[in-house]
Amino acid sequence: MMLLDDLTAERISEDMPNCDALTALADYFDALSDTTRLKILSALSASPMCVTDLSTLTGLNQTTVSHQLRILRAARIVEFKRQGKVMFYSLAAGGFPEIMDLAVGAVTGREIL
Repeated sequence: MMLLDDLTAERISEDMPNCDALTALADYFDALSDTTRLKILSALSASPMCVTDLSTLTGLNQTTVSHQLRILRAARIVEFKRQGKVMFYSLAAGGFPEIMDLAVGAVTGREIL
């Protein structure tokens, strides 16, 4: 027997994301659960960049950057555009900078926005 009243229980059930949405959310946060990927995303929040520039700015080797970008692309957090032989990566539309600001604020106790 539930202690919640029926109206509250019904509202909670209606507002709860479905299984597919929860799986997608878990995958999204899984992609964000690595400090190397967060470092890359922090750099990309300033400007679109190629792998070479990301590697130089983050101090990571190009193979590592490329591997992490594949994971971030699969999670639809970053996207790329090819210009000749060079691919430029950028944050995908979807509010990642705001999510990052809120998360940093939550762990540091400071509002970043």
